[in-house]
Amino acid sequence: MRCLAPRPAGSYLSEPQGSTQCATMELGPLEGGSYLELLNSNADPLHLYHLHDPMDLAGEEETEFHSETDMDTINCDQFNRLWHDMEGDEETREAYASIAELDQYVFQDSQLEDPNKDIFIEHIGPDEVSDSVETPAEVGLKKSQKRPFPEELPADLKHWKPAEPPTVVTGSFLVGPVSDSSTLPCLLPPALFNQEPASGQTHLEETYQTPMPSSSSSLSCLNLPEEPVQFIPTLSTLPQGFWQISGAGTGVSSIFIYHSEVPQASQPPSPSGPTVHGLPASPDRPGSTSPFAPSATDLPSMPEPALTSRANVTEHKTTPTQCQAAGEGSNKLPKWPESVEQFHRLLQDTYQTEPAGPDGILVEADLVRAKLERSSSKSLERELATPDWAERQLAHGGLAEVLLAARERPRPRETQVIAVLGKAGQGKSCWAGAVSRAWACGRLPQYDFVFSVPCHRLNRPGDAYRLQDLLFSLGPRSLVADDEVFSHILKRPDRVLLILDAFEELEAQDGFLHSTCGPAPAEPCSLRGLLAGLFQRKLLRGCTLLLTTRPRGRLTQSLSKADALFELSGFSVEQAQTYVMRHFECSGKTEQQARALALLRDRPFLLSHGHSPTLCQAVCQLSEALLELGGDAELPSTLTGLYVGLLGPAARDGPPGALAELAKLAWELGRRHQSTLREDHFPSADVRTWAVAKGLVQHPPGAAAAELAFCSFLLQCFLGAMWLALSGEIKDKELPQYLALTPRKKRPYDNWLEGVPRFLAGLIFQPPTRCLGALVGPSATALVDRKQKVLAKYLKRLQPGTLRARQLLELLHCAHEAEEAGIWRHVVQELPARLSFLGTRLTPPDAHVLGKALEAAGRDFSLDLRSTGIDPSGLGSLVGLSCVTHFRAALSDTVALWESLRQHGETKLLQAAEEKFTIEPFKAKSLKDVEDLGKLMQTQRTRSSSEDTAGELPAVRDLKKLEFALGPISGPRAFPKLVRILMAFSSLQHLDLDALSENKIGDEGVLQLSATFPQLKSLETLNLSQNSITDVGACKLAEALPSLAASLLRLSLYNNCICDVGAESLARVLPDMVSLRVMDVQYNKFTAAGAQQLAASLRKCPHVETLAMWTPTIPFSVQEHLQQQDSRISLR
Repeated sequence: MRCLAPRPAGSYLSEPQGSTQCATMELGPLEGGSYLELLNSNADPLHLYHLHDPMDLAGEEETEFHSETDMDTINCDQFNRLWHDMEGDEETREAYASIAELDQYVFQDSQLEDPNKDIFIEHIGPDEVSDSVETPAEVGLKKSQKRPFPEELPADLKHWKPAEPPTVVTGSFLVGPVSDSSTLPCLLPPALFNQEPASGQTHLEETYQTPMPSSSSSLSCLNLPEEPVQFIPTLSTLPQGFWQISGAGTGVSSIFIYHSEVPQASQPPSPSGPTVHGLPASPDRPGSTSPFAPSATDLPSMPEPALTSRANVTEHKTTPTQCQAAGEGSNKLPKWPESVEQFHRLLQDTYQTEPAGPDGILVEADLVRAKLERSSSKSLERELATPDWAERQLAHGGLAEVLLAARERPRPRETQVIAVLGKAGQGKSCWAGAVSRAWACGRLPQYDFVFSVPCHRLNRPGDAYRLQDLLFSLGPRSLVADDEVFSHILKRPDRVLLILDAFEELEAQDGFLHSTCGPAPAEPCSLRGLLAGLFQRKLLRGCTLLLTTRPRGRLTQSLSKADALFELSGFSVEQAQTYVMRHFECSGKTEQQARALALLRDRPFLLSHGHSPTLCQAVCQLSEALLELGGDAELPSTLTGLYVGLLGPAARDGPPGALAELAKLAWELGRRHQSTLREDHFPSADVRTWAVAKGLVQHPPGAAAAELAFCSFLLQCFLGAMWLALSGEIKDKELPQYLALTPRKKRPYDNWLEGVPRFLAGLIFQPPTRCLGALVGPSATALVDRKQKVLAKYLKRLQPGTLRARQLLELLHCAHEAEEAGIWRHVVQELPARLSFLGTRLTPPDAHVLGKALEAAGRDFSLDLRSTGIDPSGLGSLVGLSCVTHFRAALSDTVALWESLRQHGETKLLQAAEEKFTIEPFKAKSLKDVEDLGKLMQTQRTRSSSEDTAGELPAVRDLKKLEFALGPISGPRAFPKLVRILMAFSSLQHLDLDALSENKIGDEGVLQLSATFPQLKSLETLNLSQNSITDVGACKLAEALPSLAASLLRLSLYNNCICDVGAESLARVLPDMVSLRVMDVQYNKFTAAGAQQLAASLRKCPHVETLAMWTPTIPFSVQEHLQQQDSRISLR
């Protein structure tokens, strides 16, 4: 493969004549004085690119030419003159730009598989290279083919194509700075690092280096075939026929590719080795076989060459680091521009700072893959789905697995959206900070830049933003970046990770997915337009967007189509205790660790709240203060008491009324769904100074000096509830509406401050001397007494049995926080005997409060805990209660609980858990349900073989109704698994295989089911409707039905494909079914003959009460006649 250049305008082109000389054919100057006509002409490119040397070669050294007429040469002076003429031709440059657009359009077609598309690597761009170019692993190593002689070419030269396109270079290309090479890595030749070449590596015969500014250079790494390839950086644009590779839009030097045989670098070129005939050796470059590999003296202004070779080495990722250059001048390899390098280092320094104080205590919490689902069939709102505990998909790889979703993107050049959801106080912001620090420490090499933006800084109505503002001005600190840095980022957006922390702060921008984005990245637009550009994949297209947000709110609905969703599940009990230990370690008070843990364990309710890192921090702070006081310290038993204990000392040291003023601010901000405030919001400078000094408010990361935020969301909720309890602006009769126990349309606010109801009940009903009185003094007693009477009357009129599961749990929490005996007694006594929490998430505090209420009621209860996500500890504690006689839970969770109890030797609790568990009735709606049923049967077999226990599991023994509704796709695959375990349910009375979407078990399914009939001696109802059963299946069923003659009461074959043969088989067996009362064969395909057979058989069966057999294939007159003969025939 060679790279040749056309002759400039006004020159003459040569035509080969003979084998030993190069004669000329005078074509005359090109019309128009440009190359545009040349590009559009029908001339053979192989002829046009034979360049004529106007200089007299007689005076030059004798040159020997090869017989192949297309192998002439061009010396350096000719090349310089040629290029100088072409650079001044504007039309030529425009023509080449059109060609670039054309080849980009052509080679974006996925059906084009021509290796020659590598020629257009310049115009495709570095982002598209890795997707459009075939790799050697895919196509194998291809050998270059020799071009045909001119006489072998077709007459129509313009449309000529080689029979088999020659493979010039195949493989993966990477053109750009060193830092960009991690996406498509290649190993740099050892010669560039002044190292000895490894065995088996092929190097170029010679390296020519000239100084080159780093700002204008780029490193080009290619994975090449085994044939030697030489690269020589030359000029910024090339004529048609050249192969140019350059960094897109960087203005860096181009690279010529010339394919030739190159000897080992460590060996002199062999005289007998392969050479390209007809090429004279240029001065100062002995043995060079390339006409475009001039020496340094030939082209003194040529940039430093970029050299590479094919070597048997392992690919690895490179990072933006400086490399030692080879050769004499200690030149550096091409890398990022200096301004980009400086910005990269500045960004790393920004995120490497470890958080100080309590925020620096990091305990890794579990990340769980999540999904959003509709809250109900009638609602379009989506909420976080609740998986069974055993079926949770933990992200064991932590951060690496979260970002793996971006690396395995189905469309590499599309923006990927990854959302991490969690309730307030679960540590989302701390986790986002850990992501930034991980990148700064080099643990995320797939990203060149990470930008973390707290969304509270964006929540400014009316402001205009540019993409630069989002990246450089709104992070932890403002960064200075010039246009070169911004341009560099825009070229490789797939190497950018953008973190939007606390995304729920942007609720005011709801609907941005359907908004119009900004016109261009550099032009200002509204925040809504900026978000629209990012999420509609128009701005920074190809980047990774990482969001942290709460699972509730209007913005959550826009995340239903995110590429990956994860949930921060919070701390386990062990992780909460680890946090307490580390807190006292960081405080330098390790001697208090044991006592602090003992205080926490003495309060199971607070320990259950340990799943929230924010509450763990509050418990540690109060424990530390109590232990410093000495004496018999103990923690409060409610959340209200916890925050009263934290705020009491601060309130006593503050200005008069300061805490009440801060509470009013908290409530007003909560009504607007905000948690940040400005300094001018405070009533006075003294209140602001006091609040900052006591840590009640603080400057959020990256916020302006005048911006403050409450130190935690729960503190804001507590202060908001305190304002409701103290305010005279809230009418007493309106106060019950803030408990969130009434329908939404009657609530005056949307419960954004979701902790307010519990804190309000605690502040109103707990004794004022140790609650509100400790915060604001005795003046609040009279006001609280009046509100207490209103709330007590309202709570005692509530009927817990009429509330939904979520509202019932909220009522239990409010009654617990109130610590008022009358209210607690009323609530627990009115609890219904059957409590269903199906589909309602049960957190550890929910399980604790529910267990306490069930114990206090003193009655027996049956619990439905399916689809609650309850953890094994909570499930075990509820199951172990003596007042719980029956419970239902996910099969996988229950089997896992039994196994855990068996391993820990808790025989008594295991026996209770097995005896209380029930699955009646059971409906299989997925393949997982059938598999879980199989696991239950495996436990049954294990239990039966044990000497300690005997007999069937009550859940298996007592199952009477089983429904199978998997649909037409999963149904036929899952039904054989169900049949294998069906015989174990000896008490089964109702088997329903009908589904709205049709299970379609077919004749094969009926054959398998029929084999189980002898064991199903209690079966009373068999529903085989809508299962694509034909005559074959009906005949098999008729043969097996006598096994159920003594028990079967109802048989349904509605909407199948049974014809006359099947109807006749059923008619023959009908008299034997002595217990059968109802038979439904409607909407089948039998005719009047089949109907008459069934009617005749019915007359022999006085025990049958109804035979429904209307079908469109029977004339209505026949059906009417049969009905008149026997009124038991139903035609409805």
